[in-house]
Amino acid sequence: MNVDEKNASFEDFFILLGFSNWPHLEVVLFVVILIFYLITLIGNLFIIILSYLDSHLHTPMYFFLSNLSFLDLCYTTSSIPQLLVNLWGPEKTISYAGCTVQLYFVLALGTAECVLLVVMSYDRYAAVCRPLHYTVLMHPCFCRLLAAASWVSGFTTSALHSSFTFWIPLCRHRLVDHFFCEVPALLRLSCVDTHANELTLMVMSSIFVLIPLILILTSYGAIARAVLSMQSTTGLQKVLRTCGAHLMVVSLFFIPVMCMYLQPPSENSQDQGKFIALFYTVVTPSLNPLIYTLRNKDVRGAVKRLMGWEWGM
Repeated sequence: MNVDEKNASFEDFFILLGFSNWPHLEVVLFVVILIFYLITLIGNLFIIILSYLDSHLHTPMYFFLSNLSFLDLCYTTSSIPQLLVNLWGPEKTISYAGCTVQLYFVLALGTAECVLLVVMSYDRYAAVCRPLHYTVLMHPCFCRLLAAASWVSGFTTSALHSSFTFWIPLCRHRLVDHFFCEVPALLRLSCVDTHANELTLMVMSSIFVLIPLILILTSYGAIARAVLSMQSTTGLQKVLRTCGAHLMVVSLFFIPVMCMYLQPPSENSQDQGKFIALFYTVVTPSLNPLIYTLRNKDVRGAVKRLMGWEWGM
């Protein structure tokens, strides 16, 4: 049997096993995931629309936050609707083309978010450590360039990585032991040596997870030193609010991703990986809008202005 014949059965569909090992949890998971997905849609659309409509929010911070919200919307939509369909009905299939597209967008958007979080940390560094030069450092044209670089790096890297994944011959069963098309789960279907692919995955994970995390921590190390030297209590509270929100978002995104892609494989890692992936694809994007908007005076003020309320109310 040649490679073409081996791959012939994969031209139609894959079966996403997802949470089939826990059939009693599928209805509960469907309801919980649907609620989180709706919160993600509403919360992130709220940030995007509010940042666009209110001129007071036309700042680098909210420009990047709008990009993050749009990224989260796209990221969850690339996998969660398919998961909801599979949880609700007996069919748990995805077409070969659909799997290819899903893998491409999941990789692209996840990588872009890693880079964008670095950009956002640089914005906070410039605001806190270089306040007198902030408007020059974060010029609108430069901000658009940084945002574009985040998106381009994600989609370019994904094109190479997803192509490399689907070039290998898939000649085993069609059962993908995950709830979306993911590189390690697809590599397990191959009948050839996949060490090169696994090494590529490890290298790419290191480049787009560890290096961004190091840059973010470096930025916040400089911010911490600047905060400790501040005399103004009001300024200190504002810095802690904005930087604290970003650090929480960074933690919610990077910690699960590192557990998923940088830990050595084990007997239970596949089942654990599903729930870890569920956290950063469902829970994290729904929490980001809440983290950035709760106790945020800028957002509360923008809502009041948008609704035509008087400041004294």
